[in-house]
Amino acid sequence: MSSPTVAVFRPDDERATRAAKLLESLGANPVVDPMLAVEPTGEIARSDAEYVILTSVTGVDLVADTGWDPGDATVCAIGDRTADALDEAGYPVGIVPDEFTSAGLVDALASEVDGRRVEVARSDHGSDVLTDGLDDAGAYVHETVLYRLVRPPEAGRSAELAAAGDLDAALFTSSLTVKHFLDAAADRGVRAAAVDGLDDAVVGTIGEPTRETAEELGVAVDLVAPTETFEALANGAIDAIRTKGTADGGA
Repeated sequence: MSSPTVAVFRPDDERATRAAKLLESLGANPVVDPMLAVEPTGEIARSDAEYVILTSVTGVDLVADTGWDPGDATVCAIGDRTADALDEAGYPVGIVPDEFTSAGLVDALASEVDGRRVEVARSDHGSDVLTDGLDDAGAYVHETVLYRLVRPPEAGRSAELAAAGDLDAALFTSSLTVKHFLDAAADRGVRAAAVDGLDDAVVGTIGEPTRETAEELGVAVDLVAPTETFEALANGAIDAIRTKGTADGGA
């Protein structure tokens, strides 16, 4: 079996580089097609809250660059990678939910935040599940948009490969990567063909919300990573490609 062609949509920084090296180590031919670019807003997270929530490594990097001080606030993270980034930046992490989702963090905080000030510092595409859930729990919620997530104008090479039937797998790490992939395909006039091409490929996601978004938009998902890491997603996709190739070869 030749090296499978696998599309990865990480931002054009060390995340894309690490993803490509991992896929190469697994015997794949990575197609790095960033679907997200970060535009900082210049906003600064508040320092007068009793709970502060960071939802991404990018957010942690931005608040650390401003010299932000959480004071006596309990710092919360969605996911181990965000928690690790907070630790590395010198911010002690008080709460990481068992389920690495907005709903999971709401569940973890619901019994603690009634009447408390909660700062949510994140991107402009943050889920309302988090802010609405905390509001319903009685918290005084303030949201600071630290950065915008935009689609790079050059994005879309992977969509053309999918449309041509030349993509063996596509690895979506967030709902926004799915939306931007389809938008890029539409801009290139190949949206329907790209979706058809993905039907013949292995489509993997990180997290159930990403799977739900993909399927709502007509993209069938073959696997959800067992843990919220790109490594788990990549390994699962390569295993699925090999299984698929064995089955096709035996047909």
